[in-house]
Amino acid sequence: MRIHTLEPTAETLHGHFSRELPPVLRIAPGDRVRFRTLDVAWGAFEQPDPFAPPVPWPHRDPERDPGHAICGPVWIEGAHPGTTLEVRVIALRTGRWGFCAAGGAATPTNTRLGLDGGERVHERWALDPDAGLATNARGERVRLRPFLGLMGMPPNEPGRHPTTPPRACGGNIDCKELVAGSRLFLPVPVEGALFSAGDGHARQGDGEVAGPALECPMECAELEFVVHPTMRLERPRAETPGGWITFGFDPDLDEAMAIALSDMLDLLVERRGGDRCDAMMLASLLVDLRITQVVNGVRGVHAVLPHDALAELDAR
Repeated sequence: MRIHTLEPTAETLHGHFSRELPPVLRIAPGDRVRFRTLDVAWGAFEQPDPFAPPVPWPHRDPERDPGHAICGPVWIEGAHPGTTLEVRVIALRTGRWGFCAAGGAATPTNTRLGLDGGERVHERWALDPDAGLATNARGERVRLRPFLGLMGMPPNEPGRHPTTPPRACGGNIDCKELVAGSRLFLPVPVEGALFSAGDGHARQGDGEVAGPALECPMECAELEFVVHPTMRLERPRAETPGGWITFGFDPDLDEAMAIALSDMLDLLVERRGGDRCDAMMLASLLVDLRITQVVNGVRGVHAVLPHDALAELDAR
């Protein structure tokens, strides 16, 4: 196993997905990459004052890169279309500052709640990754629970693709369960995978209802990559410290729910046998449906099968 490092530079950063982007790093299966990432809005990694508006990173081309600041792409040897890429989240350490925001934009949720008028409101935070705390200018504190909002690959289609919507091949999933110790499984769409990562979140609730979470740069996001040649997936799934997770993405929340639940039935059948009707009865007892996010153009739902529920079921 080798450990590689990717710094946020003009060569490694991009704000779109494309299968035409040349890889900035080639690795073997089993290797690790330590990503150092900017925040979603392309602020410079170091900021003189965590409570002041961030100084921008100076080399962004907003026309070429309108989306999240993501780092890569990474070519993984042996990752071919039809295989599955396992991304192991080894360690996550935030930078020293972050922000959240709300209102001031005519999103469906803001309009429904009467928050679409006026200026957008920002809250800025000083982050202490050693203590695991975020503190705002009023002295209020929240505990950090960092994860990467965006881990994924480009679709197998020509041209540039936005970073905002999550896809079958990953991307802006924004699931708060993908903390250190998680394994994310993604169907590989293009040769070499061309994996990119970014969008550090220091803390987020299910739904990410305002749009941003507690957005932050990441001092280190250490990821390990494994290729499964015979595993066939249509959509992401994950094993996290809390349980197994399947995901559904769709503009319609009901359809996103149905996709996540359907994939969970498949997972239950794989693990326990039986048929999908048996799995559906069991899911009604053991599986939690949660809204991942409602702010990325398509809605996200994740189905969670807790590890302790499986252990209880398997007890003899």
